[in-house]
Amino acid sequence: MHAGSSLELRVPPVAVGSIAALCMWLLARWTPGLEWGGHWRLGTAVLLLAAGILVAVAGVLEFRRARTTVNPTTPQAASAMVRAGIYRHTRNPMYLGMLLVLAAWAVWLANPAAYAVVPAFFLYINRFQIEPEERILAGLFAGDFDAYRRSVRRWL
Repeated sequence: MHAGSSLELRVPPVAVGSIAALCMWLLARWTPGLEWGGHWRLGTAVLLLAAGILVAVAGVLEFRRARTTVNPTTPQAASAMVRAGIYRHTRNPMYLGMLLVLAAWAVWLANPAAYAVVPAFFLYINRFQIEPEERILAGLFAGDFDAYRRSVRRWL
C-alpha cells in the first residue's frame, strides 16, 4: 500500500455500495425530489437493476470457473487472471454491476442529491479498490496483466 492510503482494500465494496445506497435514501428523504413519470421511472430503474445484477453475476461466475478468489479485500490471493466472458469487455464487472444498481436506485428515488452519490461511489471504488487491486495484479501476473489492461477498459 502507498503511504496515506489507509482505506485501500479495507472496506469491502459491497459495504461501500450499501453505505452509498443508504446515503442516497437519506438524502432523498431530506431534500426535494424530481417529479417524473412513474412508468418511465419504474422501467428505467428495473432495466438498470437487471443490467447491474447480470453484469455482476457474470463476473462472479467467471471467477468461479477460473477457481480464483472473489474476495475483493485479498487480491493477492488471486490464483488466475480472468479474461474470458464478461472480462473481455470490462476489467471490473462486479463494480460496474454495483454502479448500475446504484444508478437504478437513484432513478427510483428520483432525487438530485441521491444521483450525486453515484459518481462518489465511482471515484471511491476507483481510488481505494481498483487502483490497489491493479497494482497487486500487475505484480502477480506481470506482462499478462499489462497486456490485458491495454486491451480492456477499466469500466466499459
